[in-house]
Amino acid sequence: MKPGMRVGVWVAMVTAIGTTALAGAEKAPAPVAEDLVQDVQVVVGVDTLFGTLVVPGSTKPVPLVLVFAGSGPTDRDGNTTLLKGKNDCYRMLADSLRERGIATLRYDKRGVGQSWRASKSESELKLGTYVDDAMVWARTYRHDPRFKTLIYLGHSEGALIATLAAKEQTPDALVLVAGAGRPAKDVIHEQLRRSVSAEIVRKSDAITDTLVAGKEAFDIPPILMSLYRPSIQPYMRSWLAVDPAAELKSIKVPTMVIWGTSDIQISRDDFDRLAAARGGIDKLLVTNMNHVLKPTLEDPMAQMSSYSDSTIMLHPHLLPPLTKFLRGVKRS
Repeated sequence: MKPGMRVGVWVAMVTAIGTTALAGAEKAPAPVAEDLVQDVQVVVGVDTLFGTLVVPGSTKPVPLVLVFAGSGPTDRDGNTTLLKGKNDCYRMLADSLRERGIATLRYDKRGVGQSWRASKSESELKLGTYVDDAMVWARTYRHDPRFKTLIYLGHSEGALIATLAAKEQTPDALVLVAGAGRPAKDVIHEQLRRSVSAEIVRKSDAITDTLVAGKEAFDIPPILMSLYRPSIQPYMRSWLAVDPAAELKSIKVPTMVIWGTSDIQISRDDFDRLAAARGGIDKLLVTNMNHVLKPTLEDPMAQMSSYSDSTIMLHPHLLPPLTKFLRGVKRS
């Protein structure tokens, strides 16, 4: 998720250590008195996905937040192979919530990090692939006695995955961080309009119209090949027309929508659309927080540094209201 690469943002497709017991274990784990950081895994068909479970020490069940990562090769810590350095935003989030008595589960998507062996060919991937994976993680921990509630937290494209998963496997609450509020075809149009010629924008619009109609697009201009190459078109057809705000409208669990004013990848309009999807949604707007949840201005140099610098901590105004929301969630 590289600032400046506005097209690539949305279309790049692609202390105890142990292993969790999978479904069918002989004895369910009990709440732990000391903090636990555990390597975990789930089996999806013939594939295995890997993640990290962080549980704060407690003799009583605690909330569990299941974190869904953003687009492209973004791993469980919030880092991407597209950039040098690390920002560690998801790892920092997990550590901060642990300090506040809240558990997290974050995982490497298929083809990323430790889950690299689960990679499918690009032409086989669809948006539903990631949604199905998310639901397997959710089902694995939904009735774990260590956790009193299960909350989905999706970041960037993960916000859409969390929303779609919530329609199939209902959580107790939903948190959408820096998520788009419009169909991807509209976001791509806006991003291209700011960076390429009007003629290229027109050609891109014609291609997205073709893909939304369920057809294969040909005669792709070289400048757009990374965006609409033939192997990625099946994923694009499954994703371009999905309206995040419309999908959110039918989900009735407590929901919080979060956006930072320094986010150069997601606009205020996206935030407003999600927040207005239905009544009763909690809204958190964080001044000078960027897309990777760090305190920065919109200056490109400051943005670039924060995307690759793990010494920059999360925005200090993010955690207090988020924690309050998570603690207030009741079992549905």
